[in-house]
Amino acid sequence: MTDVGLLVIGAGPAGHSAAGAYRAAGGTGSVLVLTIEGRLPYNRPPLSKDLLRGEVEPEQILLEDGDWYAERDIAVRPGRAMVLDPGARVVALEDGSELRYAACVLATGAEPTRPPVPGAELPGVRVLRTLDDALALRERAAPGARIVVVGSGFIGCEAAASLRRRGCEVAMLSDETAPQHARLGEEVGARLAAWLEEAGVAARHGAAVEAIAETPAGSLRVEASTGPPLDADLVLLAAGVRPRSDLAREAGLALGDDDEVLAEPTMRTAADGLLACGDCSRARHAIAGRPLHVEHWGDALAQGEIAGTTAAGGAAEWTTVPGFWSTIGAHTLKYAAWGDGFDEVRVCDHGGGAFTAWYGAEGRCVGVLTHERDDDYEAGRERIAEGAALP
Repeated sequence: MTDVGLLVIGAGPAGHSAAGAYRAAGGTGSVLVLTIEGRLPYNRPPLSKDLLRGEVEPEQILLEDGDWYAERDIAVRPGRAMVLDPGARVVALEDGSELRYAACVLATGAEPTRPPVPGAELPGVRVLRTLDDALALRERAAPGARIVVVGSGFIGCEAAASLRRRGCEVAMLSDETAPQHARLGEEVGARLAAWLEEAGVAARHGAAVEAIAETPAGSLRVEASTGPPLDADLVLLAAGVRPRSDLAREAGLALGDDDEVLAEPTMRTAADGLLACGDCSRARHAIAGRPLHVEHWGDALAQGEIAGTTAAGGAAEWTTVPGFWSTIGAHTLKYAAWGDGFDEVRVCDHGGGAFTAWYGAEGRCVGVLTHERDDDYEAGRERIAEGAALP
């Protein structure tokens, strides 16, 4: 059995940030980051954009190079955790080895879901979460390739626009009446739909995928709940993700309604020496005063920094307002919100395509989304944190 000062399970943004913050806060124990991908931590946002379009290559999206980890005495190694014993502070790996930790950060992230329909597991049906996923999709996405994107979340919208830029014929199926209708409201959803149309994506809204089948010619046929079938060379499922919390569940840790690992603003869980952060967690926000689950890149980095600082004995809490940026074709959105609901949306059109959407709950500002209006985005984050009135 090997003893480790800080064991980080997961090499996404939260895991990377936790390891670095532990050292920056004066943590002196040995640090080991386990990665099931066998790669150094890398930026995921380019996977549906720059990297998918072929504008950057894998080595250009590393969070840090090998020297950065070596200088901080942080080991990054391939490994899959199979069993977690919080009482003994021991983790058993797939290769049969065991690690005993002083502190452990669960940063296991999330994984794409596949709809429970016939054909969802066919070889030509892909998901987009890892660098290998993106490279495999890019290789198949030659000009003229027919691709059906299932889902109109941000990954689906970003990937669809990027695939069009590669010269693919792209259709989209979404069970929403407009992209991100539930999260962002009807008027914003209509604007996103217009952007997809502008990019050349043939979107069919209010249509769920019902089955995917191989044709005698070796292509795919996608049956939808409305409209005719769609023929495709490739299908990309972008219908959401689920937290990778199986390790925590089997260890008896408390989970949220959607299977997230519950954590405090310090990222501590109910088990001594065990912290959780990033997409696998639902952490209590120090300002909002309630647990929030967010799946944003920047928040994973922020939570990882808090977890690493806490593990090193420092004082840190989650206080930043959650938010992210998204680029759909030629358009970049900036969004910040508590993310757990609103009862009013006010959209202000500034002309020339610029707009701001303000989200309110009981008269208080709980979210802001902007396009080409950075001042409103920054002011909106402050309003949300202060609980100020809706503009």
